[in-house]
Amino acid sequence: MIIKPIATNVITGFLGVGKTTFIKQLFLSKPADEKWAVLINEFGEVGIDSALLGGGEQTIEIREVAGGCMCCAAGVPMQVALNQLIAKAKPDRLLIEPTGLGHPREVLKVLSEPHYQNVIDLRSTVCLVDARKIEDARYRDHEIFNQQLAVADIILATKSDLYSPHHYGNLTSFLEQNPEEMAFNQKVMMQMNMDLSQSRGISAELLERLDRKAQLPAPITRVKQSILRPQAHDVFSLEPSVIESEFDEAGLIKKLNKGEGFYSCGWIFDLSYEFSFDEVIILVKSLNVIRLKAVLITDEGIAGLNLIDGELNVIELDDAMDSRIEIITLTSVDSEALERRLLAISKRLSF
Repeated sequence: MIIKPIATNVITGFLGVGKTTFIKQLFLSKPADEKWAVLINEFGEVGIDSALLGGGEQTIEIREVAGGCMCCAAGVPMQVALNQLIAKAKPDRLLIEPTGLGHPREVLKVLSEPHYQNVIDLRSTVCLVDARKIEDARYRDHEIFNQQLAVADIILATKSDLYSPHHYGNLTSFLEQNPEEMAFNQKVMMQMNMDLSQSRGISAELLERLDRKAQLPAPITRVKQSILRPQAHDVFSLEPSVIESEFDEAGLIKKLNKGEGFYSCGWIFDLSYEFSFDEVIILVKSLNVIRLKAVLITDEGIAGLNLIDGELNVIELDDAMDSRIEIITLTSVDSEALERRLLAISKRLSF
């Protein structure tokens, strides 16, 4: 039974802005006596972020919802995952990371439903934004990008160590030019270096602001029950509709998705696959993609890869149950050709 409403933060931001890295930094500030839960939504069909966040921490529970915006279809996928996560973890704090191509207004609307009134205590919503992207019309003019900024209580300019002097000014100017939608004068603007090797972690000021009550836009606070939306007792009794994917004879699962003008293509390779680390790096750097994420078992250990706009970050992971890779592009990709390239740089081991 939920006795005290769970302090909840929504962490939003466009593709590759550093949401997962930010959550990892938040973990470092978690009080030792608290249990936290994280609900992650990925645009692609292959869940990777939970592996990149790391596992094994008994006081942190992570659950993923893959395959597009979890708040769609009357919010049922999100509510099912959220209810199960809360029931299992019984967390003191809940972090929700919608996909970079999701609709944050709808996520907040779901969390503001009457049946969550005594369960969810909405605190500040954070929008992470790379100020350099303001110069790129693909980001600046995208509806989701602007919606993320509009719903935020805190706008956190990430990767600030990579900025030129004009980048942060461009971001503030952009927000000031949209005063009605952005309500810029009510927002908190902060900057943050996202390099974990150099960062000193989350500042005390940011942590304090994260705990402030969310300032929800008026349309979200005035919730009306839709005939498509289950009543409270129905939502909490929903069972997930689980479709277990099976590996084919080659030990592969391939999944495709598209939406919001983007395409995703991803693979899961069973535990028998081992990739050549050097050849993986060569392949990844050769691809023309908006985003790539991967957790791969290689001949040099388990590698987590994160590529955004040509910037590749590689980390070493402790464990993996399989190998996963997913790309997001602006145009449809020849998945068969890419699959052949992946198979060419891997081998299957016998156990």
